[in-house]
Amino acid sequence: MDALRIWARPSDTPRLLLTSIDATLQRIPPAGVIADGQIELVVGHPFDREAFLNFVRRSGYVEEGVADDPGELAVRDGMIDIYPAGAPGPMRIVLSEDDHVTELRGFDRVSQRTESYLERLSFGPASEAILADVIAVAPAPKSETMERQLSRLYPDMVTVFDILGNAALTAAPGAADRVARNLEIIDDARQSRTDFGETGTSSPCSFYLDSEEWEQRFTGVQTSALDLDQGGDLPSGASDADPRKALVKFAQERLGDGMKVVISGHGKASEALCRRVAKAAGVSPRSVDSWTQVMDADSGALLKLACALDHGFLDVAQNVAVIAAGDEHRHVSSATSFLGEPDLRIGDVVVHEDHGIGILKDLESIAVAGVARDAARLEYREGASVLVPMEEFGKLWRYGSEPEAVSLDRLHTDAWQKKHEKIVADIKSTARHFSTIAKHRQASPAETFIPPRAEFSAFTRRFPFAETPDQAEAIKATLSDLASGRAMNRLVCGDVGFGKTEIALRAAAAVALAGGQVVVIAPTTVLTRQHFATFKRRFEGTGISVGMVSRLVKPSEAKQVKAALAEGEIDVIVATHAILAKDVRFAHLGLLIVDEEHRFGLKDKRAMSALAPTLHTLAMSATPIPRTLQSAMVGVQEVSLLTTPPARRRPVRTSLAAFDNASMRTGLMREYRRGGQSFVVVPRIEDIEAVEAILRKIVPELSVKVAHGKMPAATIDEAIVGFADGDGDVLLATNIIENGLDVPRANTMFIWNAERFGLAQLHQLRGRVGRGGAQGMTTLLTEEGAELPEETRLRLLTLVENDRLGAGLAISLRDLDLRGGGDIAGEDQAGHMKVIGIGLYQKLLARAVAKLGKRLSATRKRAILHLDVAGTIPADYVPDPAVRLNLYARLLRASSQRDVNDLEEEFEDRFGELPQETLLLLRTTRLQLAAGHLGIAKLEAGPKAIAMTIAKMPARVISALTKKIAAIRREDRLIFETVAQTCDEQLKFFERLILAARRP
Repeated sequence: MDALRIWARPSDTPRLLLTSIDATLQRIPPAGVIADGQIELVVGHPFDREAFLNFVRRSGYVEEGVADDPGELAVRDGMIDIYPAGAPGPMRIVLSEDDHVTELRGFDRVSQRTESYLERLSFGPASEAILADVIAVAPAPKSETMERQLSRLYPDMVTVFDILGNAALTAAPGAADRVARNLEIIDDARQSRTDFGETGTSSPCSFYLDSEEWEQRFTGVQTSALDLDQGGDLPSGASDADPRKALVKFAQERLGDGMKVVISGHGKASEALCRRVAKAAGVSPRSVDSWTQVMDADSGALLKLACALDHGFLDVAQNVAVIAAGDEHRHVSSATSFLGEPDLRIGDVVVHEDHGIGILKDLESIAVAGVARDAARLEYREGASVLVPMEEFGKLWRYGSEPEAVSLDRLHTDAWQKKHEKIVADIKSTARHFSTIAKHRQASPAETFIPPRAEFSAFTRRFPFAETPDQAEAIKATLSDLASGRAMNRLVCGDVGFGKTEIALRAAAAVALAGGQVVVIAPTTVLTRQHFATFKRRFEGTGISVGMVSRLVKPSEAKQVKAALAEGEIDVIVATHAILAKDVRFAHLGLLIVDEEHRFGLKDKRAMSALAPTLHTLAMSATPIPRTLQSAMVGVQEVSLLTTPPARRRPVRTSLAAFDNASMRTGLMREYRRGGQSFVVVPRIEDIEAVEAILRKIVPELSVKVAHGKMPAATIDEAIVGFADGDGDVLLATNIIENGLDVPRANTMFIWNAERFGLAQLHQLRGRVGRGGAQGMTTLLTEEGAELPEETRLRLLTLVENDRLGAGLAISLRDLDLRGGGDIAGEDQAGHMKVIGIGLYQKLLARAVAKLGKRLSATRKRAILHLDVAGTIPADYVPDPAVRLNLYARLLRASSQRDVNDLEEEFEDRFGELPQETLLLLRTTRLQLAAGHLGIAKLEAGPKAIAMTIAKMPARVISALTKKIAAIRREDRLIFETVAQTCDEQLKFFERLILAARRP
């Protein structure tokens, strides 16, 4: 709808609208609604707050504390964040005191930090259903579909063709067939509702064009295919240490090949990039104003085009390479940022280190000695509550569960303290376990594997795609591990289809080419067969032999394979857990690769680690189990994250719905008519017969195949592989297909009684569809008429909400929230995290591991500061209490001056100019960190003297502190007899002392 709004505006320049058959078949709101559905903001112009708020509330925007999803906004006095629907990212509107727009900034949805600046911003509604008046129009019933809501709001809807006017239309080849298919689906859906007893619903055809109207509109439209064979994306350059240098080198090489290179963008970034390319290539850039001028330019020309593009591209046919200014800022995902402590929200279950488990009810302002300070209200058992001062926010940790699922602690008893002490003792035991493992690894150096450069480069060139930045970084880290002389223990976490297998192939090639053997273990025979085919194909002609062991391999063949392994005749073996049998021997095993590590139990993992004394291990998973995630969080296991989706991959749309015959038939028939296949997955073998009967009834025209665990292994393999080859329209199966072969034509999945599956299982199942480029759709079905428990509903909604590409890790972290991480050194999956929460457990374990390793804990000690003044984050500066609380917590957990500086920049970026109260808060934090670093435990100021308490401090530091100002030493205290009348004078006195002590 936003695209149609832009199209409807008068324009002197040529325009192109790309749309789909599906979109053109639907009716749309009247032209007047589309034309009026926008807000335009210009830097320097007045801001009509009332009109703005009226528009966003009528047009479907939702007010939140943080705007990080399309259709959300966060309103503050001097700043408004909004994520316009259809925009590439969120925008920040900075306002002056007299309500003028001073800045328009684009910012990152995760970090909330500014990335770009605009002079003008125009955006449309977040919904097609735009209310005439926020108050007058009643909200739509929850059960009302968007089609019915639009029909109710707009009795006179129009078509896309009415908006396009007399524009020339071109259709892709096969458009007529697709229209016919869609019209059949619409008719079938209407008939299904009638056949299966639904009454009182209007015909869905009223919302869509019928065949007669379509023919009338589309008569005479020409068909044409776009030639994209000689185009493509720019290489990521991620394998280079400096992506900016890689981009300049790429441009230099293209100019040397005689291609025209265009640098697109506005402002300093594009100008700087153009200068660097010009200097490297030794050519002078020329500015152009249009694409026509680009086409007319000479070969080998360097051109500047003032045009905002998200990404550059190659057009070999036109001999042009276009580089967008943003291409040099592509970054690699940070494991630390993904695995860090999650933000707190009002209503969360939290754990306070001194009081135990309670609920965070609110953030309140209290007066202490006449000074206003923020405090968190925590509620405990039987309604008792306590106010936690801002100075203690660093002791607050997210518990990681829903309020209904936990038992709150009692205040003013010693029960919490006893639990806490016992768990701390057990955590120390766990830390000793990890310390022993670490010492064993260091004391027993692993073999170094460095492959021959020429052979490894030849193998690398066989990869038919450009590496994503994350892939390149993970490969680099893995090769570094193998060459380090210490046993690798790395987890590669990436969503289905994000390139984990290529990292495994590179690691296997490095070891095998260097003379070692590699074992690749997969949880199922089907997945083992898939990996075997992939590895065999990639290693063909390299001199590396690949074998397979699984229950599908005949005993005689398996015996030959095992003998070849023992003799060193097989370099890479792909297997199920059958390879862990006692009769398997290796001649020179160097690397273990575990795919879908979350599918293996602790017993299997121990057997894997026993395969060789010091074994390099590479584990791969889209959704690692909580125990593995936790070990990665505390730094026991290295982790590489793949969060960059492959080109042209689309996220699988996921919905939660109660089962009904008509909807299921519509979904299955829609997939069949577009030439695709569908999965229907059930949780138990006992459900197969009943669901098969339903399918025979509602889709008798479709071919249904069945696969489950009680069938013979060969039969299962035949059914799944046959389905992948196109045999059958619907595969009815248990979760046996969770790690199956790629089925490129499968784009629809229904999961029966979805509440019976784990989150990781559901995510893996969902990954089976939409792998061939078509839009994948998964419906989580619940029992008709049954009401789900709140905890179960929230768990399933996690999957619905995390339906973007790369959501596997987010789902695992949520699973860690809901289930706990367990005793990571043992079998228990609930463990101590159920008692003290994930965040606090992680902190205590990391601290214990660091202490045993004689390393500094990540959280550096800071001095206690006793003054008659305290800095705050005022509510009128950061209105959302949850955001304010998290900023306090982050500041209190800051471990370096750099952390504080980064937070100061973030404050100014996100919320505007810092007020004096917040500047004071940052100033006192810096003082506390600097004092703590010197070994000072406490800083105090009184009417006649200033004192500091010393924890551990070298004599030279004490000498430096007392060099210019005399002090009296009383045990562990230094007392300075000086009169500092104001708090500012007291702070300056401390700052001068600390600065003098820090100088050499």
